[in-house]
Amino acid sequence: MSSNSIALRLSGMFALVALLVFLLIGWALYLQVDKGLGLLPEAEVDARYSVLESAVQRYSTPEHWVKINAKLRLLSEEDKRLRFWVVSDNPTYEFGNPDAQIRAFANGPLGMRDLNLTDHDYPFKVLVSQFPAKDQRPPLRFLTAIDTETFWQTQHSLLIALISLAAIGIALASALGYWVARIGLKPLFDLSLEAQKLAPPRLSGRLQLSPLPPELDQFVMSFNSTLERVEQAYSRLESFNADVAHELRSPLTNLIGQTQVALTRGRSAEHYFEVLQSNLEELERLRSIINDMLFLASADQGSKATELTQSSLAEEVATTLDYLDFILEDAQVQVQVRGDAHVPFEKAHLRRALINLLHNAVQHTSPGQVIHVDIKDERDHVCISVTNPGAQISGEHLPRLFERFYRVDASRSNSGANHGLGLAIVKAIALMHGGTVFARSEHGENTFGINLPS
Repeated sequence: MSSNSIALRLSGMFALVALLVFLLIGWALYLQVDKGLGLLPEAEVDARYSVLESAVQRYSTPEHWVKINAKLRLLSEEDKRLRFWVVSDNPTYEFGNPDAQIRAFANGPLGMRDLNLTDHDYPFKVLVSQFPAKDQRPPLRFLTAIDTETFWQTQHSLLIALISLAAIGIALASALGYWVARIGLKPLFDLSLEAQKLAPPRLSGRLQLSPLPPELDQFVMSFNSTLERVEQAYSRLESFNADVAHELRSPLTNLIGQTQVALTRGRSAEHYFEVLQSNLEELERLRSIINDMLFLASADQGSKATELTQSSLAEEVATTLDYLDFILEDAQVQVQVRGDAHVPFEKAHLRRALINLLHNAVQHTSPGQVIHVDIKDERDHVCISVTNPGAQISGEHLPRLFERFYRVDASRSNSGANHGLGLAIVKAIALMHGGTVFARSEHGENTFGINLPS
């Protein structure tokens, strides 16, 4: 399994969490037990001393001291951890054969202290007490000691046990975490297998929404929505490819046919001139299609209008109408411009969009009628609309009129001046300016336009 597996990542995080939890709990437990174990030797020494204290204070003669020695010896033999030393100026009252180290230690401060003997690995916990002289007994230094080896070993064993249990707990948490993660991620794995089956041209399928955990519902809905857009784009691409092939095939067929006819037998120079002129028209049409396709491809890649100029839109429309003067005269239609606004735009691109909008309106306007160009300064944008009288367009066609090669009447054959990319270019230019396009058809009028940010 890949090192980037989500299940492995989750099990690793479970292990880290378990490690942190076990460390905190283990450390707190160890400190608490260590504190308790540290008090045990002192408590046991105090208990032994309290038993002997009254007897030592009561006995003051050498005969009585023999009984004290016997009792101390018996206690030492019963519990090998215990040791007793009695240090005195009179050897008769001493016990435990105190050497120089013990004597020096006994002459130190009173109370509970640690004693390290050279022949022992662990320290002794020693209670140093003093008894004043009484009758024949001289002053005594009484040392009650216990070996702490067992306590240290218990502490060490506890530490090893805590570490071992923590390691086992971490390993168990990791294994269980991996198992839980695999179970929890199974719906996602199933979705992945189902998604692998969705490939062109089988894009009509969708991921199932149930039964799924709530966390995956939003993902599945988003994925299905994306898949629906991909399907639509794929369908448009197939249609687009067919339209491109059709648009290019017509002029190429004309070029080949005319050239073949001209070559069948000898022709006059005038006839060849006519053939070349006709071929030039078809070549111009091909070049126009190719240029428009290249422009749309550049717009699809995110090209933006950069050479912006703050100018009057009414003046730009007037300049465009001057350019279309002969077309308007031949179509016997008039154009009226209403309103004005100043916005930043790239003149060459916007003029191209206006030419396409006006040319589209002229093609669908009967002679003697009027086309209106309205410029309105809205709150956050400027609206440029071109309205021409004409037959109403069905609502199902309006959202798609700005698609490439889309025709309301699929059987209509385009002329050389119209190859179905005009409105698509208008949309591309609007997007390059950060704007939008719109189309309306109502009350015997058809309106196409663009919105530019003000």
